[in-house]
Amino acid sequence: MTLQEMIARQRQITEQARSAGRNLTEAEQQEFDDLQRKIDLAAPAGNFGTGGALDAPGQGERGAGGAEAARGGAGSGTGQDPADEGQRATLAERTRITEIDGLCRRFGLDSSQYISRGDTLEQVRAAVLEQLERTHSPVSVRVTADAEDKRRSAIVDGILLRNNIPVDKPAAGANDFRGATLRMIAASCLSNEDGENSRNYFMMGANELFEETMRRSFYNPTSAFPAIMDQTIRKAYVEGHRTAPVTFDQFTTRGTLTDFKKADNYYVQGSFGEFLEVKENGELKHTLPEDEKLPQRQLKTYGRQFTMSRQAFINDDMGVVTTLPARAAKASRTTINSHVYRILTKNPKIYDGKVLFSGEHKNVLAKGTGVTQEAVQSMILALGGHKKNMDGTEQAIIIRPAVMVVPLGYKFQMYTLFNSATISASGDVNPLYQYRDTIKVAEDATLNAQVASGAIPWFLIGDSNDTDFIQVDYLNGQDIPNIRRMETPGQLGFVWDVFLDWGITVLDYRGAVKNPGVEISSPIALA
Repeated sequence: MTLQEMIARQRQITEQARSAGRNLTEAEQQEFDDLQRKIDLAAPAGNFGTGGALDAPGQGERGAGGAEAARGGAGSGTGQDPADEGQRATLAERTRITEIDGLCRRFGLDSSQYISRGDTLEQVRAAVLEQLERTHSPVSVRVTADAEDKRRSAIVDGILLRNNIPVDKPAAGANDFRGATLRMIAASCLSNEDGENSRNYFMMGANELFEETMRRSFYNPTSAFPAIMDQTIRKAYVEGHRTAPVTFDQFTTRGTLTDFKKADNYYVQGSFGEFLEVKENGELKHTLPEDEKLPQRQLKTYGRQFTMSRQAFINDDMGVVTTLPARAAKASRTTINSHVYRILTKNPKIYDGKVLFSGEHKNVLAKGTGVTQEAVQSMILALGGHKKNMDGTEQAIIIRPAVMVVPLGYKFQMYTLFNSATISASGDVNPLYQYRDTIKVAEDATLNAQVASGAIPWFLIGDSNDTDFIQVDYLNGQDIPNIRRMETPGQLGFVWDVFLDWGITVLDYRGAVKNPGVEISSPIALA
């Protein structure tokens, strides 16, 4: 058989299996491998059989001079070795078949028609685009996870389970990788990528294996080992984000911005006014509330970077891809938490040029107190005591209390204050008992930390359905940090960037009341 006939037979074998929707049978695989060995032996030696030279794709039939040159005779005028030319032609044809077949698989098309008639890859791409234009949408493709995807998922879940990170429905075989080291995983990935031509990566030294893994990932960003590390890191930091010990989202609202420009087109309508009596045959009075611009909102980007260094790889420091990403995700949440509490403790000027909590805003008690019934009642009255609307008109503004934000150490007293039906031995009714299910208590040590000494303030926040207070905006609503692997020159290891875009804005001073508080002392003396 000529090279053309052998390649054609290989194509026929694979197309028969593909059309039947199955893998090659044992006999077909044996024939395919036998043909491949003959092709590999024939091309270097210039053994083109009786049929003459193998035409390159799109070249057409050669003339007599070309056939003579292919047989090793003179007169070609190319000055090239016929064996080399034949080998290049063989490789070109195999590459064409592989690329066309892969492209067609992605878009659910039959590759046999294009391969058999000798279409180039560009011609097949044009056919795919024509198909998409005809249907105005991608063709339906049924994608199933192959063995390699399943193996990667098992390795990822095995790493997470080894480091005590919860995994919902671990992939099959995950337990088999609980004890796998970074070195073992890297060697396994490299072996699978090389297939039959694989070297014994398991016998490599740790440093040599690291260098090979880095080299492989540089030329192929989707290489198995870094891809597994990426998946592990993403799952770990999502879990870290979920379990971050923060309270800011219990009393702030969440917003969305689509870019980093200042958003100054957010308005609050003035009061609608009271409904007026309409006499018989009378007319309804039209309401024209005035709009007032609220403060500008703007996003900023915050982030950090971490590395799985050469030393971490050699030392099998699995925490780099589990513990460290989880801490990074927690850090993003705790940073937002700290920024929100900084507004409460530092009391900055807001959109009207006045400090947030002030006598002019009528949202701060004249004297700080500890947790008492009288203090809480005063704060509830102050929260619901506003009468002036944003447009300057006066009307009773009903703001229901929703969250009590207190420093560490106050929740014990808060529990007693709200959950005791009586306040004395004689059975006097506790008026705050009615709020036990409507006012939540958010206790956060950030207040204690931000007030180094002296009185620690605490706050009553209104229901977000009744008023605005502090809003945290995210870029396109995404509150989970972005993470990406970077190629950093001069860095011995894999580097990941972790970043998130957010902005924090006070929208309305009426949304909270401040109690300046008193200095907190521990009930038990510490050694």
